[in-house]
Amino acid sequence: MAQPTSFSFSKSRRLTRASEFERVKREGLVRRGKLLTLSATVVEHSGLCRVGFVTSRRLGSAVVRNRVRRRMREIVRQHQHDLQQDLWIVLIAKPDAANASYRALEDEWLRLAKRASILL
Repeated sequence: MAQPTSFSFSKSRRLTRASEFERVKREGLVRRGKLLTLSATVVEHSGLCRVGFVTSRRLGSAVVRNRVRRRMREIVRQHQHDLQQDLWIVLIAKPDAANASYRALEDEWLRLAKRASILL
């Protein structure tokens, strides 16, 4: 397999509209873990995988929510070249994610992604 040329994760690779999140919620398959909930759906001809992140106020203060969101974004960025094309994914952080280490979040992401069969 060719070595990926870019590890950037631009805003165009993220889900931002409420309608996009609703579509994944309505059509997607769901895999739940202790720290994260992963929802994924195939969107024909959408090109590269797009990901949305949800961190509710139940996680804690804005500082905590932003830290969890940054960690989730970094984990997906690191593994973006292992994901299938034409996928929309929504990652929802559960309250336990606020106290979890980066490594624990990454392990959970990989486990859920394998269970959802979205990795190449």
